[in-house]
Amino acid sequence: MATDVEWRQGAQHVRRQAAACAEMGSPLYAGLLTRVADDLLASGPAADVLAGHERDDGPSALALRLMGGVHRLVLERAAPELATFYPSVGGTADPERAWPAFRNVLSSHRDQLAAGLGQPPQTNEVGRAAALLGGLLHVVAGRPPPIRLYEMGASAGLNLRPDHLRVTFPAGSVGPPDAPVVLADGWSGAIPPSAGALQIVDRAGCDVWPVDPTTTDGRLLLTSYVWADQLPRLERLRGALELAARVPAAVHKQTAADFLRELRLAPGTTTVLWHSVMWQYLPDEEKRAVRARLEELGREATAEAGFAHLRMEPETRADLDGHAFYVVLRSWPGGEERVLGTAAPHGLPTHWR
Repeated sequence: MATDVEWRQGAQHVRRQAAACAEMGSPLYAGLLTRVADDLLASGPAADVLAGHERDDGPSALALRLMGGVHRLVLERAAPELATFYPSVGGTADPERAWPAFRNVLSSHRDQLAAGLGQPPQTNEVGRAAALLGGLLHVVAGRPPPIRLYEMGASAGLNLRPDHLRVTFPAGSVGPPDAPVVLADGWSGAIPPSAGALQIVDRAGCDVWPVDPTTTDGRLLLTSYVWADQLPRLERLRGALELAARVPAAVHKQTAADFLRELRLAPGTTTVLWHSVMWQYLPDEEKRAVRARLEELGREATAEAGFAHLRMEPETRADLDGHAFYVVLRSWPGGEERVLGTAAPHGLPTHWR
């Protein structure tokens, strides 16, 4: 049984996520989560669904797991009253009017929603590929292609295809003109160096809960984690699912540490390891193992077999702008680390330093 203190802490986590949703342009989710926090303190249906997760901390993204589960019910046409207020299925966002229907869904689908909380959120945000593509251009500016691209915490691997999407910025664009995914106004600042078409000869990832984007269930899960009132994100996801159907990229069911233990460098290529907004979900022991393996791979790197570690993660850096989603590149041989820029949490825009 949760204590009052634990429920207050849980409500605080939900309120922080509500504030983040408001800041990132989702008034529907901001309004609904504010009401979820109130319902927790009132021992309403939200408390029944979230029971057992009172001690989940902020990085576990409990609120987003809940919202993903509810959105899935809407997408499955199992919550028709709530669907009226979800733009993802043609509704009109109105958190105040939506709340009674949302609360009814919590009550009527309690067991299903509670079961879904055991899985980490699968927000395979395609906008973050803007940071990846720009980072890769910095990589090939220092070393010639081809590239072998690998991703930790890849979810469905949608961001393993940066060479098939287009990023636009005020002075032009990068990528195929007929790309199904267009990251409009994706870059600002000092645009990454132009290096022609990227040559990626291998691409793969890992995830402890991999999603197959070529299946109906996989597409439904990925869509459920996009905030329902953010239609541009949904449009990007649709384009990325089209790419996934025709450009193979395996995502192995592995921990990040196991995936890296099997990773080897290859002569005549640059091996790039990439990840975005997944570090917070790793246990401390696994973080230590990943760091140690990165150093090993760095020591193994040569002029013929290069290695680069590219990340977009929330960090606090006293030497720069404090807390931000930094795009950081470390390259070997040499091990030089550079902060290339900062990105919005969902990737767009990425501002290059």
